[in-house]
Amino acid sequence: MNYDMIFDQAIDRLHSEGRYRVFIDILRNKGAYPNARCFAGHNGPKPITVWCSNDYLAMGQHPKVIAAMEEALHDVGAGSGGTRNIGGNTHYHIELEQELADLHGKDGALLFTSGYVSNDATLSTLAKVLPGCVIFSDEFNHASMIAGIRNSGCEKRVFRHNDLQHLEQLLAEADPEVPKLIAFESVYSMDGDVSPIHEICDLADKYNALTYIDEVHAVGMYGPRGGGITDRDEAAHRITVIEGTLGKAFGVMGGYIATDARIIDVIRSYAPGFIFTTSLSPVLVAGVLASVRHLKSSSVEREGQQAAAAMLKRLLSEAGLPVLHSETHIVPLMVGDPVRTKTISDILLAEYGVYVQPINFPTVPRGTERLRFTPGPQHTEAMTRELTEALVEIWERLEMKRAA
Repeated sequence: MNYDMIFDQAIDRLHSEGRYRVFIDILRNKGAYPNARCFAGHNGPKPITVWCSNDYLAMGQHPKVIAAMEEALHDVGAGSGGTRNIGGNTHYHIELEQELADLHGKDGALLFTSGYVSNDATLSTLAKVLPGCVIFSDEFNHASMIAGIRNSGCEKRVFRHNDLQHLEQLLAEADPEVPKLIAFESVYSMDGDVSPIHEICDLADKYNALTYIDEVHAVGMYGPRGGGITDRDEAAHRITVIEGTLGKAFGVMGGYIATDARIIDVIRSYAPGFIFTTSLSPVLVAGVLASVRHLKSSSVEREGQQAAAAMLKRLLSEAGLPVLHSETHIVPLMVGDPVRTKTISDILLAEYGVYVQPINFPTVPRGTERLRFTPGPQHTEAMTRELTEALVEIWERLEMKRAA
């Protein structure tokens, strides 16, 4: 058995399909985001503008967040010291869980080390605890949700994306006596579209199903206090479990769920992904705590982000570039070919100092490869116009079609 050959062939396949992933070596400039430095060659760092960060509101650069982290570091040190059950349950963790529960109007919240882990651990545990549970999953759900459903070992039914008729058909076909859980997202991160939350909840009520919503691309950014689309649409009280991240709009790291006290107790008592892992560093938790509290009362960042996204969509559209329009902050520019998507990304970085990662399969279906821009409140009009002009030049250079 030639193990090296097998590994080499696996990597060669990615290269041949044009979807081998390259990690860009960068450092952000504190207090000057989206400006950063790229270590791409041998001539020292090159200044770049970041256009693809999930630090959507630049809260990772906010003075309140940085000050809170520095204070915690000097107060309690670097790490938590263990799992939540053994030494790693700090007062910072308790305070943050209380703030997150309040943000979503729930009895409690539970912290995880990432949004991926919170989805995987919660979905797999819920389905195992509910005997004979069937999970109804949107076909565009995130890989972490799919992993959690798979790891539960339960039956699953995949419904077409945001298709209420198909979802109801699957619910009606299921045994009315078995537990049911509908799992979906609020904002789908690659297309930027939004789920019909109230209508899904209506079906859940009709067929006696629990609901689980992933709000990772919405918390902090929508609703009067940043509780997400469920906050904006006044639907949080209808959702059984709300899952979110601390590494996107809140600007730091981690994941969480918010739900009633009984479910919190079950997950913290049964989920291996929670029980057997070192808890988040109190330094990180302190930063998130400052971020959540700030965004509950400040809409400046949300308004700035929406304005920046609207401007980029408008300029790309006016330039005849194939922007996929959505009602959210995510701006996908469709290319449809993995090699060409990577080429455009490379030219932008090398020649224009613009950093945006190519998005290829399996993140998106083959033939829908794209560049995914995430403009934030610190992206200026000048930056946006320079980006648009660069894209027009590249489109013409590669002889790609633009709308008239």
